[in-house]
Amino acid sequence: MIAGKVRDAGGVTLAGPFDAWLQYRSLTWEMAKRDVLGRYREASFGLLWSLISPFLMLLIYTLAFGYILKARWPGTTGSTADYSMLLFIGLIVHGFFAECLGRAPGLVVGNPSLVKRIVFPLQVLPWMVVLSALFHAMANSLVFMLLNLGMRGQVEPTLLLLPVVLLPLALAALGVGWLLSALSVFLRDIGQVTGVLATALLFLSSAIVPVDALPEQYRMVFMLNPLTFIIDQAREVAFWGRFPDWGGLGLYALGALAFAYFGYAVFQKSRPGFADVL
Repeated sequence: MIAGKVRDAGGVTLAGPFDAWLQYRSLTWEMAKRDVLGRYREASFGLLWSLISPFLMLLIYTLAFGYILKARWPGTTGSTADYSMLLFIGLIVHGFFAECLGRAPGLVVGNPSLVKRIVFPLQVLPWMVVLSALFHAMANSLVFMLLNLGMRGQVEPTLLLLPVVLLPLALAALGVGWLLSALSVFLRDIGQVTGVLATALLFLSSAIVPVDALPEQYRMVFMLNPLTFIIDQAREVAFWGRFPDWGGLGLYALGALAFAYFGYAVFQKSRPGFADVL
């Protein structure tokens, strides 16, 4: 199916990062579909776990921060429901990126049989993970919509813009996938660091606390977190019912695209050595 389409393994072209759609669209979709379904194949509730899991996660965080620590969000009614929904949006964004980050180191190392197949386009593997993570993010968004309707009695029409807000972060996640999957072939310790990094990205972002509520000397650390801006824009469209900062999203997308090309270049330049190491 894909024989005859493979170019020089070390080559980098302008359209290269988008080969998954230009040349291997059906393969990419099929791999993403199998990845999602395979995760729940042995589970009794199957795909329903994609809806149950975020609900249980929100329940735990709400209990810990909303009821035990009595956390409240400035600018809201001060209710636990408002805090829970704002918290949930942050967890959706973080969960999407954390899934991509956590799985990136094992994409090549965990598939040695694919590495040894000359005709297999390894560059589609990060696309598979990003599409799978996007599926779970959209499932979480559905849970958010239902809970927001039940707890607050409203659903903002601008919620439909959430995929647009996540798009720049998806580009960054692709860059992370190519970069870390390539480097992990030669530096296996990377896989041990990503879990800690994902936790740091959660607690040093605006997912749990608003940046404005922090002491001035700590705000820069949170603002430099790549998740903070996307989380804030996701709240704009999903909770506050406002349009996002289009200019900011555009600049973020340009930076994420540049990083994606960088990660892809590192991946392609490192690719000829994968088989020798594995």
